[in-house]
Amino acid sequence: MFKALNPFKSKLLTTASLVNHPKATFNDPLQQSIVEQIERCYQMAESALSKSFPRPEVNFKLRGKSAGTAHLQLNKLRFNPMLLKDNPQAFIDDVVPHEICHLLAFQLYGRVKPHGMEWQRLMRQLYQRQPRTTHSFNTQSVEGKTFEYFCNCGSINLSVRRHNKVVRGDSQYRCRKCGHNLQNSKPS
Repeated sequence: MFKALNPFKSKLLTTASLVNHPKATFNDPLQQSIVEQIERCYQMAESALSKSFPRPEVNFKLRGKSAGTAHLQLNKLRFNPMLLKDNPQAFIDDVVPHEICHLLAFQLYGRVKPHGMEWQRLMRQLYQRQPRTTHSFNTQSVEGKTFEYFCNCGSINLSVRRHNKVVRGDSQYRCRKCGHNLQNSKPS
């Protein structure tokens, strides 16, 4: 069904070959390398599947701990510039194919499970990548302020958003290990 291609042995494309790609030129060299990898991945998919695909809109405005997101109906890819800076090769090798496979799975099969068998098959057969649902990057550089909460196990840090929900009375969180409600002061 698919021809196996190796994206890591293909030669680097020039910016001129990305004419059909929306917003193809980025001043940041790392961001430009991601755009070029996106084009390589799409060319590989088109060759293997004998089908053409519209190129996604790409931006580098994603914040938080996610490395990338795919917006299926908008045909849009967003990447985290801080995590890209810290993990450039992992973005090229894994994050870009991961996010592209979400868009391809949607375009080929419609609404399917985000990391379901269709997405996994595309990851393996198009890009020879192990289908992993999450990255294992060090996210300390992108973590916001946290608040220390306690349970019987010890302390757990909650994000500002979760802390504010507790303060407003909108949410109560439990420890995954012991099941007790988290408190913002040490138990006596």
